[in-house]
Amino acid sequence: MKTLTVFTPTYNRAYCLNQVYESLLRQTSTNFIWLIIDDGSTDNTRELVQSWINESKIEIQYCYKENGGMHTGHNKAYELIKTEFNVCIDSDDFMPDNAVETIVKETQDLSQEYAGIIGLDADKNGNIIGTKIPSQLTHCKLNELYTKYGVQGDKKLVYRTDVVKKYPAYPEFRGEKFVPLDYKCLLIDQAYDLKPVNEVFCIVEYQPDGSTLNIFRQYRKNPRGFAFSRLSRIQYGNTFKEQFKNAIHLVSSALFVKDFSLLKQTQKPEVVLLALPAGLLLNLYVRFKTRK
Repeated sequence: MKTLTVFTPTYNRAYCLNQVYESLLRQTSTNFIWLIIDDGSTDNTRELVQSWINESKIEIQYCYKENGGMHTGHNKAYELIKTEFNVCIDSDDFMPDNAVETIVKETQDLSQEYAGIIGLDADKNGNIIGTKIPSQLTHCKLNELYTKYGVQGDKKLVYRTDVVKKYPAYPEFRGEKFVPLDYKCLLIDQAYDLKPVNEVFCIVEYQPDGSTLNIFRQYRKNPRGFAFSRLSRIQYGNTFKEQFKNAIHLVSSALFVKDFSLLKQTQKPEVVLLALPAGLLLNLYVRFKTRK
């Protein structure tokens, strides 16, 4: 069996999915499977992927599902993955030529105390997204990289599949199609470390239709998904600042759905109480920014 599954959730991205495919063809190691989770695409994604499968150049698995959002694509991927390790490469990103080889090398004989490894993202010009991981670190937790060590920018996670499967799937809320993906990472952080690797695993390119550029609309369209995420961030936040920031967002989400029972679900009620005024202001600001 191969060591690594590269999985790609996609929705109507046939116009750029070939970037991922071509980068996987260039890999210096073939010790991987490419799993494509088609989240209900209405373009020619299915036909495009079938043409690649017919080429038989790399091992490809394809799964079509009803549209449910990125987090449901991750849920389906984790159901299907059989390899020891997995990494998500988004449909508008791609991998450097040596990425799979580096990942396989760094995960070989990895101690069971590690949930996996964490590497870098870069842009097409080779510029690291944010900052590198401090070179003195031999182990870390994802949340602490940002809150304790001041690391900035998205990083690429390679997890043990058996570890990821220990934790609950991302929830699905009626009428919503987005739940932040850091929920599982926070849970894994409580029991495992990550091995830092200051190598680029992914080349990123933010698309105009990507969720990164539509965050305020996402807040308004998916308040329960964000509230769920904020509750976990408040619970596991390492600092008061982190807890307070997420409490502000929790208040705003509760106002959008008019469900104030959400505020009672937190284990830090005093922080939420302090965040009420700022949460109201944030809610008004998001409404203003997303007005039609």
